[in-house]
Amino acid sequence: MNGAIKIKQERFLSLDVFRGLTIALMILVNTPGTGAQIYDYLIHAQWFGFTLADLVFPSFLFAVGNSMSFSMLKMKQAPVREVWFKIIKRTLIIFILGYLMYWFPFFEMSESGALMLKPFSETRIMGVLQRIALCYFFASLIFYFFSENVAVLISVGILLGYWLILYVFGEQGLELGVATNAIAKFDLSVLGLGHMYQRDSIPFDPEGLLSTLPAIVNVVLGYIAGSFIQKKGKSFEGISKLLMVGFALTSLALWWDLIFPISKKLWTSPFVLYTVGLDLAIMAILIYFVEINKVNAGVSSHERSLSFLGLRWNASIMTSLFERISSGFVSFFDVFGKNPLFIYLFSELFFITLCLIPVGKGLNAFEWVSESIFQNIAPGAFGSLLTAIAYMLICWLLGYVLHKKHLYIKI
Repeated sequence: MNGAIKIKQERFLSLDVFRGLTIALMILVNTPGTGAQIYDYLIHAQWFGFTLADLVFPSFLFAVGNSMSFSMLKMKQAPVREVWFKIIKRTLIIFILGYLMYWFPFFEMSESGALMLKPFSETRIMGVLQRIALCYFFASLIFYFFSENVAVLISVGILLGYWLILYVFGEQGLELGVATNAIAKFDLSVLGLGHMYQRDSIPFDPEGLLSTLPAIVNVVLGYIAGSFIQKKGKSFEGISKLLMVGFALTSLALWWDLIFPISKKLWTSPFVLYTVGLDLAIMAILIYFVEINKVNAGVSSHERSLSFLGLRWNASIMTSLFERISSGFVSFFDVFGKNPLFIYLFSELFFITLCLIPVGKGLNAFEWVSESIFQNIAPGAFGSLLTAIAYMLICWLLGYVLHKKHLYIKI
């Protein structure tokens, strides 16, 4: 972690809002309340298919690419040795933080009641931050040494090559099966059983090594989108092109899905295209409302009025209300977008800490709050969602304090 610094470079507010929206959704998905079933759209697809939860992580990788399109402008002017140092340093910091997050709280109780260090042999190596680190590393090298056109060709090669790898090295006839795919075999042979994700029906790491290969493309295309937005983003021409490319990519992904299924856990090639297509559409909408329409671009006429339920409403009043809601939306998610990785890291560590605190009746602190408070307020899936929202707001408060103090922690 490089410490707290002040942001000096001017950024597109819409990109910060997009990144903040992604972090907020990531926290909601990762910390659902207990004691009841949660909404299906907040649960990752079991194997094939797609839900809202599946969009979150690839969108954050897309946002990483957006940010790189700003920082790479300075990096390209630096000497090669300095660039290698910066890229490797940031990659290692993010990767190690991710590893330590899974190792946390570092100690555990032995059967005899003694405090002992959690063994390295049982610590997961890959994960969300680790995948971000590796994708950042390879995408940085691609854009430092090659042009955007070459980066597109590399991306096409990665997606087609990954498709080939899965069908050549997977078990014949069961190439995409849970235990018979090439990803599981590769990760198991390289990482080892003890270092893999253990919460599925069988040991399988959804953020493993091999499936990180196509995830690099999410960052690469996010970079290209960010570069385009800097040039033509604040225009109707720019957002129309983003929408058209987004529609083309999602259409291609759905066609490809017929022969190579969309799967977040396998991070299949059509999954990459589908999520990037959706991200481009979301970015276009945000750019329109945040950058072009802004908050004050509503109906400006004080002479016009609206009729609603027999009442006459001055258009300027409705416009003012819309402006306030829009401004609140932008400000809320902008807080998350200013310190995204730090807030995400805090959300995971604080959640783990709460789950380690016993409060009786076999519940930990997080479960007790969810089941004793929110399930009494709203039993069922909505209560679980309220728990996640409350936890997300706690994380937002941390970001708000940092934002007010103009502290932006760069990881």
